[in-house]
Amino acid sequence: MNARQNSVDLLERRIKACRLCRDAPTYLPQLPHEPRPVAWLSSRAKILIAGQAPGTRVHASGKPFDDRSGDRLRDWLGVSHEQFYDRDNFAIVPMGFCFPGQDVKGGDLPPRRECAPTWRSAVLATMPQIELVLAIGQYAHHWHLKALKERTLTETVMKWRSIYEQTMPRPVLALPHPSWRTIGWAKKHPWFEDDLLPFVKEQVRQLLSST
Repeated sequence: MNARQNSVDLLERRIKACRLCRDAPTYLPQLPHEPRPVAWLSSRAKILIAGQAPGTRVHASGKPFDDRSGDRLRDWLGVSHEQFYDRDNFAIVPMGFCFPGQDVKGGDLPPRRECAPTWRSAVLATMPQIELVLAIGQYAHHWHLKALKERTLTETVMKWRSIYEQTMPRPVLALPHPSWRTIGWAKKHPWFEDDLLPFVKEQVRQLLSST
């Protein structure tokens, strides 16, 4: 086991032991249940999937994107279930590691705000081999794109080509979250499936073939 793998393993163990949002939250309310951080780091993967936060099913399984949104994301990327969960291919590190709970309407709350400031810089520094970041949803856009993020998610994703070029040499591709809501959104914005997704699939194919 090499030094980089040791560093990745150590950081992932530290993340999984984190109880900050329950025991010493920076922001209220505190996490209302036992934390179960879900973050898959890798010393070999060239693609980082930066999502939002685990939902109820992922909280139960501990497996990222283990739900219908994951099926949709794998379709967007043009990869199989086996390819997706191979850590030689993908690191999967959401903006919030734990299921944040639900609002009064039953929808998932935003990712906990403690996670990114506490962990994200260390995560990125520990995985210098990453060559492409797939930033999924507005919270990932905010962190990974900074001033390149537009006022709305749609405006940000529409700028995908410009953002990709401006974020070299570790380019970022801005994507919406692959929830069921995206089905209707994609119908209103055909460029997403006609232009962006073929480009995403090709970038993923090239990077996986060079792994």
